[in-house]
Amino acid sequence: MTYEVVDRVAWLTIDRPDARNALSTEVRDGLWDGARRFVDDDSAAVLVLTGAGDKAFCAGGDLKEMAETSLEIPPPDFLPQFGRNIDVPKPTIAAVNGVAYAGGFLLAQQCDLVVAAEHARFAVSEVKVGRGSPWAAPLSWLVPPRIAMEILLTGDPLDATRAREVGLVNHVVPAAELRSSTQDLARRIAGNAPLSVAAGKRTAYLSAHCGLTEAYDRAEEIWAPVYRSEDAQEGPAAFRDKRSPVWKGK
Repeated sequence: MTYEVVDRVAWLTIDRPDARNALSTEVRDGLWDGARRFVDDDSAAVLVLTGAGDKAFCAGGDLKEMAETSLEIPPPDFLPQFGRNIDVPKPTIAAVNGVAYAGGFLLAQQCDLVVAAEHARFAVSEVKVGRGSPWAAPLSWLVPPRIAMEILLTGDPLDATRAREVGLVNHVVPAAELRSSTQDLARRIAGNAPLSVAAGKRTAYLSAHCGLTEAYDRAEEIWAPVYRSEDAQEGPAAFRDKRSPVWKGK
């Protein structure tokens, strides 16, 4: 795994291209370390998760290692699942540079946004190898239920264009532009008021957890501290003074 910060954007890269960036123990440990590092890294406002090379974002679990260890039910901490077993309040983006199958699909699914290269492919392929995908529970919130059903029951891949059509992907770009396009998207997010960005992320997920009335009530609670912040006064003042705002995150 590699971790680097460019203009407040942290790039966490699965660096195992010879094995299609499969999720060996070493890779999984690196994902945990990278996720925790990002959460604690004040210099980074957005995380981009990607894979090395141009063939695979992540092909999923290391099946050879699974066979050797006779893995049955993966433990709760098998992988960092953003918003499930690790709280990541800052935005995350998957830059999908090839196949995102099984555990790779999981990693892309758990990111807040997805930018895909034109040759990217997505699949929950567990049904083809007799494994499980309980982590796909949120899938029918991300895409229409019948699309989720087809993805889960067939294990067949979706190409990048189809993934965008059904709402799984935000942007599809030429492979040569994947990093620059993702960096540009992340930079635009990083340039916004951090308290508002964090509250916006929490608001977007409310409908996945509660009904509309409760969602409104909880959203009011989420945004109240933002309204009362120094940044909430800085934004209008900067507009009035015709200058760029200086966010303090408080």
